[in-house]
Formats: sequence, C-alpha cells, structure tokens
Amino acid sequence: MKNPSSYLKMRVLGAIDLAEGRTMQERYEKVSQMVFVDEDGNQCQFTWRTIQTWFYYYRHYGVTKLEPKSRKDKGTTRKMSPEELLEAINQVLPLFRGKGFLRSELYRICIEKGFIRKNELARTTFYRFIKEYELLNKDAEEHNKKRLAFAMQYANQLWQADTMYGPFVSDSNGRKIQTRLIAFIDDASRVLCHGQFFLNENTDSLATALRAAFYKRGVPEQMYVDNGSIYTSKEIILICARVGCILRHAPVRDGAAKGKIERFFRTVRDKFLAMELDLSSIEKLNRQFTRWVEERYNNQIHSAHGMKPVDRFGLDLKRINFLPPNEVNDELFFVEDERKVKKDNTFSFRSMRYEAPVDLRDRNISIRYDRHNPERIVVYYKNERAGVAKPLDLIANGLLKRGGKS
Repeated sequence: MKNPSSYLKMRVLGAIDLAEGRTMQERYEKVSQMVFVDEDGNQCQFTWRTIQTWFYYYRHYGVTKLEPKSRKDKGTTRKMSPEELLEAINQVLPLFRGKGFLRSELYRICIEKGFIRKNELARTTFYRFIKEYELLNKDAEEHNKKRLAFAMQYANQLWQADTMYGPFVSDSNGRKIQTRLIAFIDDASRVLCHGQFFLNENTDSLATALRAAFYKRGVPEQMYVDNGSIYTSKEIILICARVGCILRHAPVRDGAAKGKIERFFRTVRDKFLAMELDLSSIEKLNRQFTRWVEERYNNQIHSAHGMKPVDRFGLDLKRINFLPPNEVNDELFFVEDERKVKKDNTFSFRSMRYEAPVDLRDRNISIRYDRHNPERIVVYYKNERAGVAKPLDLIANGLLKRGGKS
C-alpha cells in the first residue's frame, strides 16, 4: 500500500521483537509473511526490505513523519554520530557469532544491511570512530554496551522522557493508589522541563504532561523515550508530528540509554521523596513536587556544566520555539479521528450528527476533539483547519429560505 500511517508502521515494527528467528534477517522475513489490518480495515503486507528500512529509521530517528517532507538538511554535509554507529555495529556483530573478522568486513556488512550509508560515513571515518571511541572493546560484554558520554549543544535540541513509580496517595474514595511520575529533562541544560504525578499511566496522562511541558519550555527538536505502550501510541506520535518534534525510541530493554532522566529519577528518590510530604491527594503531591523542582533542582548548580539548569536553559531562549497558549495550539493535543461527510454535508460522531463548517460533501475529513470535552469538534481537511463543526439543527435548517421561498 502507498503511504502507510505511522501507527501501522509501529505495529509492524512491534511484531519484529516477537517474531521467530535467530537473526534480524530471519525476523524481517517472518514479519513480511504476516498480514496487518490498517485503520480502514484493509489487509496489508510489506516486503522484508521495506520492514528493514522502517526499522533502521525507527532505531535512529523515530517513525513520526505522517507524510513525506523534504529534508531540512538537503544540500548540507551530514555525519553519523558515534552513538548511532555504536547501535549499527551492535546490530551486525551477532552475524559473526564470535568468529574473527576484519574491520573492512564489518563496514561492508553495515552498509549491506542498511544500517549506515557510504555518503554518511566514509570507510576511513568508520575506522577512526572505532579506534577513538573503542567501539569494539572486547572487554565489554554484549549486554553491557560501552556508553558514550555526550550532551547536546543547545537547549531543546533533545529531551529525554520516562516514567517512574511514585509514592502512594489517597484517591477521592480514600483508597491508597501508587502514583506514576512522567518527566521530561532537557539534555543540554539539565533543566526539568515538566514533571507530573498521575494515578494512571496511560496515553491521556502522557498527553496532559506533554501539553504542559511544551507550553512551559517550548517544543524540542527531538524527544528520546523508551518503547512503553504509551510512548509508542498513535496519539503521541501524532502530537509530536503536529508540533514538529522527532520522536526517537531507545533500544528495547536498554534503560541505560536514557541516562540523564534516570539520574534525575534517582535524585527524586534520594531528595524529594525523602522529605516529609503531604500524600493526602495527588493535587497536593504535585504542588509540592513543582515547588521542589523550581526552587531547588532547577535553581541549584549542576555539576555537568557548573550552572543552574534554569540559567543554562536561558542562554538559548532565542533559539527556542515556544507555543503561545491559544485555541488553535490547544488543538495540537486533541484526539484525532476520521469521518466521511455525507451528501447533505453532515457527519456522525458519538451518536450525534454535525454539520461541516464548509462544503465538504463526499470527502474524508479528520476531526479533533478535547479528550476531556468532546463536545467541541474541529474539522481538518488535507491537514488544513476548516473550522468548528456545529450540531445539526434540523428545525433551523427547515426555516432557511430556499429558492426565494420562506
């Protein structure tokens, strides 16, 4: 099929981890034999080469582009980072199964498998990276890969996000429920962009936290997350695509790849949770946490750069893309669904009929609505905002003048 959705791609990639096979090639071929059903109910199959290509971009860039766009870096020189090369090498090494090999063979296999490209990484640069960063250090076990210390140059180039188990609090019925902390940390400045405790770890919770983080600290160029169900959900992928944030996922079962957010969580456990806290409600816990973050964590000298995180973040304010709070930007975080407009220019949603804001008869449209207030329906056609749909009023329509008669 042409232009499969990001959601369908994520389902295909998710099948790789569970597919049978000793090598990645065998798993690709196994998944290529599977039949998937898209959002419209159509059955789809994909070649192993297509799946391999998606997997490569998923590991390195995230599958977030809903429609093809021209590259922003077209015409400029690009280089593969040591971190990306390390992941490519770790994908290829199992193919040698402990046998000796030359670095030229390793380079050739990496290219054949599609993990690197000649125009991205020359053979001499490949050799230099291996030597400089000791990427083939035999003393390191395969499951404990060498970590490369790195940091972004500017604030909001990369955020790391994750979820941590929090303390038990009382809900509205007086029951004790364990909370979940969803947090976002900026890689360059180490500022905690936003953190919030929730009673449930689900897509709604992540979307709420994401909305607060983007309004508070701006939109990052990239966000690095794990492979949990909420971080690979269709809704979160759509939100990131709408605001222009590349969603990247850490390797499966590799929590150490998100070292900065994990270190922040350790600070939360050692310092914040060690305080005398009022745990009578989730609201009170969040107020205490926000106060601790802004007055202590973000305002204390950080050993990584010798500055307060909030001051380091402030150095790059001119580069940051802030979202001004308004009605249209709120729609970036709405739930999205597809509908077909009927010949009378109406469509149905949750057992109610609505009138399209403009003439969209016989067309497929996208509708967005607030998950907490689904009564306001916004119509989009070909990714362009058409307006707000109104509930169908048959009586009012019957009173309209038609053909000059009342």
